[in-house]
Amino acid sequence: MADDRLIVALDVPNIVTGLDLATRIGDAVSFYKIGLGMLTGGGLALANELKQEHGKRIFLDMKLFDIGATVEAAVRGLVQYDLDFLTVHGDPQVVRAAAEGRKGSGTKILAVTVLTSLDRADLDANLIVPGDIHDITLERAARALEAGADGVIASPQEAAVIRALPQAAGKLIVTPGVRPMGAATGDQKRIATPHQAISDGADHIVVGRPIWQDKDPAAAARRVLAELPTK
Repeated sequence: MADDRLIVALDVPNIVTGLDLATRIGDAVSFYKIGLGMLTGGGLALANELKQEHGKRIFLDMKLFDIGATVEAAVRGLVQYDLDFLTVHGDPQVVRAAAEGRKGSGTKILAVTVLTSLDRADLDANLIVPGDIHDITLERAARALEAGADGVIASPQEAAVIRALPQAAGKLIVTPGVRPMGAATGDQKRIATPHQAISDGADHIVVGRPIWQDKDPAAAARRVLAELPTK
């Protein structure tokens, strides 16, 4: 089994493209992220097929946000797909509802702190409280974990400080915004290399375009894995 610290984001349009990509990557990767962008392109069917037919672990990145009863119902429905990870926004009331909805399943609820594509100017535009973005991320992580999240999604630049939180003991930290050495940053603003992210306390890293846009995605995945610290 491949090192499941690497999660490959299947940010492709539909299930056909996603299955083709997973087939090309083969045994190099054991864990895939399927996001909101593929929901109407057969994302849930792809999640089910990769899980049940190919033995892959699945991270469904829906970033759910709604009133408590709706989040609870949505999570209760989604965990029937035997997901490994499911994301919700890190607001405490959302996390509590999601934790209730996943009861009886093995799905881990991960809370989104501050999206890795945002910087302070974006937070200002969204009327988010003043302050340093790292401090806000840290506080949101603490509150989400206290509310019952199994882990958090955070920039690799916050991984070390979140790992140091008392609330983070035994919890997961999953970091998008990871770019292998020499890769383009794309729309991510708070990034790190795979080695740095894991060394700073992340349990899993999420890498998308540097792998699936490569002409040989299996080789690209192996290059990322080669950058990870030894377990």
